[in-house]
Amino acid sequence: MTTHRELKQAIIDACLKLEALGYIIGTYGNASARVPEGLIVTPSRVNYTELTPEDMVTVSPEGEVLDGQRLPSSETSVHRLILNARSDVGAVFHTHSLYATSLSCLHQTIPVIVEEQSQVIGAEIRCAAYVPAGQHLALGETVAKTLGTSNAVMLANHGVVACGRDIPDALFAAQVAERVAYMYLSTSAVGKPVPIPQEHVESERHRWLYKYGTAADRTTGS
Repeated sequence: MTTHRELKQAIIDACLKLEALGYIIGTYGNASARVPEGLIVTPSRVNYTELTPEDMVTVSPEGEVLDGQRLPSSETSVHRLILNARSDVGAVFHTHSLYATSLSCLHQTIPVIVEEQSQVIGAEIRCAAYVPAGQHLALGETVAKTLGTSNAVMLANHGVVACGRDIPDALFAAQVAERVAYMYLSTSAVGKPVPIPQEHVESERHRWLYKYGTAADRTTGS
């Protein structure tokens, strides 16, 4: 019997949306979500349109395969080590979205340049050092360390990782990260983008997490 079936289907649905957006192509990219046993991750080299809940793989926090007939994503260590380091994260998406991947080739950091970045990503989007293909554990360690408390990080010459409290949150972070990358590239063509001051980044992130959409977010005065 496939356990966590609804969650597995939710991961698949999110991957199909990312594919429709052009953020992942072919079998490039992967996704995961936290479960009590560890994490559920997409399998290696299976097209997203062909995925079923039975194809998904459950992996322990130490990397042991606990359930599933397929091989877990070759980049499972990226997901596993982020989830191990960040108790606030419940889902992780790795994409090859065009603009963020383009910026990853410059090995630059994207400062917080727009409010949606301060709210959803919560910090700058740093670029993890390049790790050659096949060095999966080293990649996971580098990405988790570089991510820090941010909800997005670029992988040098490779792609981007976005995370969030749950699948919808992480999916939104992936979309915001791509938008921010586009904005940074666009504004950099005509000048140097001016970052939002750190104190406002922190206050906006707090508002987004705890007040946005509630009565506490009502303003007073004119």
